[in-house]
Amino acid sequence: MYLSNPRTLQFWSSSLVVLPVFLQAPWVHFQPLSALFFTFVLLGLGFFLVEFSSIKWSRIGSLLVGVSGSWLGGCLFWGWLRMHPVLHLPVEAVALPLAFIGITTRWRIGAGFYLSCLLGTAFTDLMMLLTGVMDSWPQVVNSSFENSATTLNRAGLNLLNPLSIVMLLIAALLISFISNQMRQRGNLAHSLEGSTWLVASAALTTTLWVDGLFLLTTLIQPKLSGLI
Repeated sequence: MYLSNPRTLQFWSSSLVVLPVFLQAPWVHFQPLSALFFTFVLLGLGFFLVEFSSIKWSRIGSLLVGVSGSWLGGCLFWGWLRMHPVLHLPVEAVALPLAFIGITTRWRIGAGFYLSCLLGTAFTDLMMLLTGVMDSWPQVVNSSFENSATTLNRAGLNLLNPLSIVMLLIAALLISFISNQMRQRGNLAHSLEGSTWLVASAALTTTLWVDGLFLLTTLIQPKLSGLI
């Protein structure tokens, strides 16, 4: 039952949050259509594991279905709508109605993963808006490669002021608190419900680490940030 162990699911949840940073971002930048079609590979594999495999694989399958929802939103936005940051969260929420339905069914692990990632995205976009980074977004994605790197680096440096740092710290503490509450609830719950809370906690925590990595690469080597 190793694959259905909650700790294993947490590991895979964290890994699948990091995956878009290193795989989806460059893929969708150069080949958006093929990256979009990969959504159906994730969805099909997840559905197959849930429907036709044992319990230890079905939870991995449910997780993959949740990943496919996040992957779809990411491909749609970064492939065709990246010039419009105001659309980021609405597009990422493309599978929200299905996730709300799935959270009460056997698909709840995938739904929990998707909803937690969406919550992390909401925090990220709000911080980008409040700190002024979103104002530079269209210029970054519409410039040449070298100019984009310079603009992104400048936007990152603008975050190094007291007000922005305080807001980022508050957001990080709030995310950590919510994630910790999810984890505690997961430890107290049983079976599928507990696993769902632990998966959601891992996804949200990893979102915080990914945002920190994004900020760090923006300051040190913006060409590796995944945004350009």
